[in-house]
Amino acid sequence: MTNSISELEEADCILIIGSNTTVAHPLVATRIFKAKKNGAKVIVIDPRKVHISEVADIYASHKMGTDVALLNGIMHVILKNGWHDQAFIDDQTEEFEACKKVIEGFTEEMAADVCGVEADTIRQIAKYYATAEKSSLVYCMGITQHTTGVDNVKSVANLAMLTGNLGKESCGVNPLRGQNNVQGACDMGGLPNVYTAYQPVTNPAAAEKFAKAWGVDEVSTEVGLTIPAMLEGIDTGTVKALYIMGENPVVSDPDVTHVKKALAKTELLIVQDIFLTATAELADVVLPGVSFAEKDGTFSNTERRVTRVRKAVEPLGEGRQDWQIIQDISTRFGYPMSYDSPEEIFSEMASLTPSYGGITYERLEGVGIQWPCPTEDHPGTRYLHKGKIARGKGLFHGIEFKPPAEIVDDEYPFWFSTGRVFAHYHTGTMTRNSPTLDAEIKEGFLEISQNDAARMQIKHGDIVTVSSRRGSVDIKAEITKRVEDGSVFMPFHFIESCANILTNPAHDPICKIPELKVCAVNIKKAA
Repeated sequence: MTNSISELEEADCILIIGSNTTVAHPLVATRIFKAKKNGAKVIVIDPRKVHISEVADIYASHKMGTDVALLNGIMHVILKNGWHDQAFIDDQTEEFEACKKVIEGFTEEMAADVCGVEADTIRQIAKYYATAEKSSLVYCMGITQHTTGVDNVKSVANLAMLTGNLGKESCGVNPLRGQNNVQGACDMGGLPNVYTAYQPVTNPAAAEKFAKAWGVDEVSTEVGLTIPAMLEGIDTGTVKALYIMGENPVVSDPDVTHVKKALAKTELLIVQDIFLTATAELADVVLPGVSFAEKDGTFSNTERRVTRVRKAVEPLGEGRQDWQIIQDISTRFGYPMSYDSPEEIFSEMASLTPSYGGITYERLEGVGIQWPCPTEDHPGTRYLHKGKIARGKGLFHGIEFKPPAEIVDDEYPFWFSTGRVFAHYHTGTMTRNSPTLDAEIKEGFLEISQNDAARMQIKHGDIVTVSSRRGSVDIKAEITKRVEDGSVFMPFHFIESCANILTNPAHDPICKIPELKVCAVNIKKAA
C-alpha cells in the first residue's frame, strides 16, 4: 500500500476493484464505511455483486478478466475531458506519451463492448475518480490472480499517476494483502528473486553484503523457482524434494489433481504446519510448528506496519518455533545457526535491510512502525512518494487488452471464479477447526443466477456437477442475484467441494501468479 488504512476515512473518492472488502478485509471495510458517512464517493468494480457494493455510489459488474479494457476506458474519458493532472505528469513521471497513445485509441465505447459496463457508467466512474480532490484506489486478488495480473497492476498505477493521486494523504494505490503477514514474508525475502526489502539476488553488491554477514564465501546469484516452476520441476525430475511451511497447496493451488500427482512424485515431501492439513497427509515427514498465539516475533501488515506479536500460551504437544526448526535443520546440513531469540534474528535483518534499518523491538512497543524507516530517529512512513516518487519518476506503461487464457465456448459455456466467505480463511486450516466458525458455513456452494438456474431447471440446494478441462466437482447450487447470467462462483475453502480442482494453472508470464480468478466450466444437474 502506498498509503495507510486509516487514511481511507478522509478520502473524497474510493475506487474498489477486484476486492470483496467486507469479507476478506472487514476492518479495512469499516474505514470505507466511515469515508462514505463523511461524504466520499464509493465506486465498486467487480464481476460479482459483493457486499460492499451495497454502499456504493456506482457499482459496475464487468466481465471476468477485462480489467485492463475497463481501466483504459476510464483513463480515455479522463484524458478526453482534461481531468488529468498534467503538472504532476510532467514533473513526476516518464513515458506518458506512449501510454497516452494506447489510451487514446481505447474509447469508452470500445471498453463497454469488451467489458460489458455501459459507456455512461464508465464516464461517471472517470468523473468521480478524476475530479475528487483525494482519490484512493483499493484492489485485491481480483486484480492480481490473472494471466494479465502484472498488466492489471500497471493499469491501476497508470490511473493513479494520470490523476496525480500519489504522494498525498488519502490517495494512492492500495493493494490489500491476502493474509496477515504476506507483506512481511515478501519484505523478508520470501520470494525467489530477492533478499530482504527487495534487494535483487542478481545484484553482486547485495550478494556480497549478505555473504559477508552470513560468514560464507559467496551466495548464489541465480533466481530461484516460483511455485509453478517447482511443480514443473517435479514433473521433469529436476526437483526431488519439497519443504512446505504453513501452506496447503492441495486446496489452494490451481488444478489440484495435477498438484497431488506432482507431490506424489517427490522423493521427499516435508510439511511444517500447526494441523495435519490435506497436504501434510501426503508428506513423508511432518514437522509440528506453532500458531501465532505461541510465538514471539513481528508481523508486517498490508499498510507496511511492523508490529510485535507476543507469546500468549506455551506451545502445545510437540510443536516448536518455526525459526528453531529451521535453525536445527540448517545446522545439520552443515551451516550452523545459533540465534537465541526472534529479536536477535530481527536485529540482524534490520542491519542488512535499509527500509527496516531504524526499527528495533524497543521502538515497536505500542502501535508499531511503518517502513521505510531507515534510521532510529526516523518516525516511519505513513504514505509513500511524498514530494518525489521513490524510483525517481513514476513509469507509465501503455497496456493493451489481452483476454483470459481460457474463454467460454459451447462445451464450457460458464465463466467461473473463486473467492472467500466471511466465516472462513484461506484453506480452512484454522477456521474449519473452530466449531463456532465451521458452524456458520459448513460446506461449499455454487452461486448461479436466477435466470440460468431456471433455464437449467436447477432449484436452490440441488446437487450439480461443475466441470472444467481439468476435473469435476459435485456441489450444492445456491441461486442468487450476486452473479450475472453466464457466470458462477465458488468459495475455495472446502476440500470436499474443492474449487481448485477446476481452476486454470496458466500464469502471468512475469510474476507467475496463476489465473485463479477466471476459467470456463460447464454445469449439469446431478442425476
